[in-house]
Amino acid sequence: MGSSLEKFGTEVRNLQRTEIGEMAEGFTKGQKGSSAMPHKKNPITAERITGIARLLRGYAVSAMENIALWHERDIAHSSVERIILPDANIIADYGLQKFNDLLQGLVINDKRMLENIYYRGGLVFSQRLLLKLTGPVGSREKAYRMVQRNGMKAAEGHGLFKELVRNDREVAQYLKEAEIDECFDLTYYTKNVDKVFKRVFKK
Repeated sequence: MGSSLEKFGTEVRNLQRTEIGEMAEGFTKGQKGSSAMPHKKNPITAERITGIARLLRGYAVSAMENIALWHERDIAHSSVERIILPDANIIADYGLQKFNDLLQGLVINDKRMLENIYYRGGLVFSQRLLLKLTGPVGSREKAYRMVQRNGMKAAEGHGLFKELVRNDREVAQYLKEAEIDECFDLTYYTKNVDKVFKRVFKK
């Protein structure tokens, strides 16, 4: 449970980084950020959750050390259990409370999400373009080279990926412009979101 909380917290910490900026912990009026860089809003709750998970995993090691006992069971484990059992439950409960606080104040930046998705002309769509090309080209390796050629140019700042693909004469031999546009359609990836939520939450 602690490691799962850490996984969620680490994702928030990563997405809060300035260069990603897709979500962030809530930040109250007058709250201090980074001591060195005043513009920064540090993910202090998510960082605390990470520390809690480390502590819980440490208790797990102590519990495993308690398995091997001397002949007819000595009580070396007793002093360990008296500490780790109550402490682990208390710290796990605290971690859950902090995670709930984090979710309650979570700030989502959907505009930045879209900017990142369409970075350099939608580089993230290269996989779908590759799959779309493979059939008509008849060779995944050849299709891969075609997509990679344009993707590398875009990644290095020599144009936008979608426009480079549209203007690639070799790609044009196999895909119409409408078929290329279809590969850059975000709704392809989100079409089942409502179904998934309904299945998971039964609503």
